[in-house]
Amino acid sequence: MTDTGATVLAPRDFFDLTDVEETALFDGCRYVWQALTRLADYLAARARRDLRGQIASTATIEGEVLVAPGAIIEPSARVLGPAIIGPGCRVGHAALLRGGVVMGAGATVGHATEVKESILLPDAHAPHFNYVGNSIIGRGANLGAGAICSNFKLTKTPVVVRIGDAEYDTGLLKFGAVVGDGSQVGCNTVLNPGTLLGKNVLTYPGTSLRGYFRDNAIVKLSQEVATAQRR
Repeated sequence: MTDTGATVLAPRDFFDLTDVEETALFDGCRYVWQALTRLADYLAARARRDLRGQIASTATIEGEVLVAPGAIIEPSARVLGPAIIGPGCRVGHAALLRGGVVMGAGATVGHATEVKESILLPDAHAPHFNYVGNSIIGRGANLGAGAICSNFKLTKTPVVVRIGDAEYDTGLLKFGAVVGDGSQVGCNTVLNPGTLLGKNVLTYPGTSLRGYFRDNAIVKLSQEVATAQRR
């Protein structure tokens, strides 16, 4: 692993972790994705069967799941532990949390969204028809409807992060995306394995992205729309 450009890859380069309960996941991480390797131990130490939120009668909760006061689990949602669902969170109708999930205060996993082995920091939103696999979604970030954090390469080889000419072999067979604080991902966007969005990035709908995108970037899909007269 080369260190060229490594200064943009620490957790602080993507997230403000001030007063965030989940900061322990990131302490001492040189590279932001290393927090994902700590999820299992973090949950083993903190997750427990403790259901204090508002849970619909048709929701299913299995295993070591902590639902904090003020959290809402909507009808037909399924939550598989271990998982921590923080205060004020919402798990929407027909959503699936497939184990290894940490949701910070006020985070949302919405209708028909699937999340596995991922960290949603406070007020992160995956609200409509999303897939979030082995990913980290920052504070106030939002995934548009149908946006996907793809976590597994077709070649079945470890995920490599590329920044310019530099390459970082994460050693992870499954690693989706890092979405920095305040970033907005357009509808039907695919964040391919190892995609990193800095803070306050805006991506247009329908894009397929990989690599690193700096803070405050606007990422557009260039296409030409042609019109012909019907006969």
